[in-house]
Amino acid sequence: MQYDGMEAAPTAPQAGDMRFDDNELALPQSKGEAKQPFVIGVGGGTASGKSTVCNMIIQQLHDHRVVLVNQDSFYRGLTAEELENVGEYNFDHPDAFDTEQLLDCLEKLKSCLPIQIPVYDFKRHQRSLDTVRKVNAADVIILEGILVFHDARVRGLMNMKIFVDTDADVRLARRIRRDTLERGRDVNGVIEQYAKFVKPAFDDFVLPTKKYADVILPRGGDNHVAIDLIVQHIRTKLGQHDLRKIYPNVYVIQSTFQIRGMHTLIRDQETTTHDFVFYSDRLIRLVVEHGLGHLPFTEKQVITPTGSVYVGVDFCKQLCGVSIIRSGESMENALRACCKGIKIGKILIHREGDNGKQLIYEKLPRDIANRHVLLLDPVLATGNSAVQAIELLIRKGVPESHIIFLNLISAPEGIHMVCQRFPLLKIVTSEIDAGLNDEYRVVPGLGEFGDRYFGTDGDGPDKLFKTPIDNWKVSQVYFRPLKKPLGSS
Repeated sequence: MQYDGMEAAPTAPQAGDMRFDDNELALPQSKGEAKQPFVIGVGGGTASGKSTVCNMIIQQLHDHRVVLVNQDSFYRGLTAEELENVGEYNFDHPDAFDTEQLLDCLEKLKSCLPIQIPVYDFKRHQRSLDTVRKVNAADVIILEGILVFHDARVRGLMNMKIFVDTDADVRLARRIRRDTLERGRDVNGVIEQYAKFVKPAFDDFVLPTKKYADVILPRGGDNHVAIDLIVQHIRTKLGQHDLRKIYPNVYVIQSTFQIRGMHTLIRDQETTTHDFVFYSDRLIRLVVEHGLGHLPFTEKQVITPTGSVYVGVDFCKQLCGVSIIRSGESMENALRACCKGIKIGKILIHREGDNGKQLIYEKLPRDIANRHVLLLDPVLATGNSAVQAIELLIRKGVPESHIIFLNLISAPEGIHMVCQRFPLLKIVTSEIDAGLNDEYRVVPGLGEFGDRYFGTDGDGPDKLFKTPIDNWKVSQVYFRPLKKPLGSS
């Protein structure tokens, strides 16, 4: 992308039948509250293909943390009397499961807490006494089993319910193969148990839960079209923060393990300045590229070296960047790398307390009113500084809809502040954090971005920003000195 250049002010030195039910709009998250995992229930008759469906969903969600919980793990261990008459025990009855423990584990997982799941031995019909399965919090929790929809409390924790509907003869053939090969049972015993317990339990307890399903999936794992649609819906929900339901102009770049890994590094207080800058620059580049995608484009046809016609688009040329000093300057290099010769203006806002703001310095392109503006600030906290900067741009003649605010992390409080005041403005961020603490810092956050990026500790030149200034004059290390305060005649 080529742009006409403008010398910016000197910068600081660099260091099947489907029905989906959406939940009601969530209120703003409270301070420190983490986003809850997406819980999927997969039910259906024995050997209907539930595990296959779960595995296919997990494979397609490879860039998210997914945990599979099997209802079979919560079978009660049989008593001595029940073991003596194990042939008369109905393993497909709701009472065969420890639903209370299942409910407790699911509630903890949904609260992002680690759990220990029991390991059940199907040959001894007992739980292992010395082995448990440790499960950590995840983005997606899949609960699979024949009776996962039977208890209303368990159903209430699910965001999506899938019923795998498979022909009874197919299920019987699969059960015979599974129980003889994997669970050490003989064919006659499997058929006798199926006729005596499994089929009646399916008719009495499993089939009636079909009415609770959001998705009825015929043919199980063979229904690739339906599974693709399910995964697409899950991805949409995972990428959509609750605030996106309220403010459609807030865009969060799609999370991947790469992005989450980079966030882990820049949020770690032990990360060195060199690594902090390196991974911040990578994330900033992604945010900038995503922001550029929201600019208007015009169709353009070109002739390729093969003599063929390619119908593409032409970039928006009337564009400039504006950084909010000082942290916003960290985003300028990424913008210049994407937009060669782009004009970049600057705004400095001095903080006086938590809510009071004072515009200290501004240097903007003369024709900024005719341009789309990328406003740069890596952290959106309270939103007060952003509001002042946006108001200045609007006073300079920039239409609200022509402003795209780019940042790495955003607090819900800041998003509410900006979007309620400027509903036509777009916000592009890489993650929305839980909120602000009592000191108005973003949590979990990443600390003072400017100090970490530029390698200062508050005792350097930026200390000037923390003291009241009447006639603000700073050495040319940072800016051109002003001859008189802004606003004076």
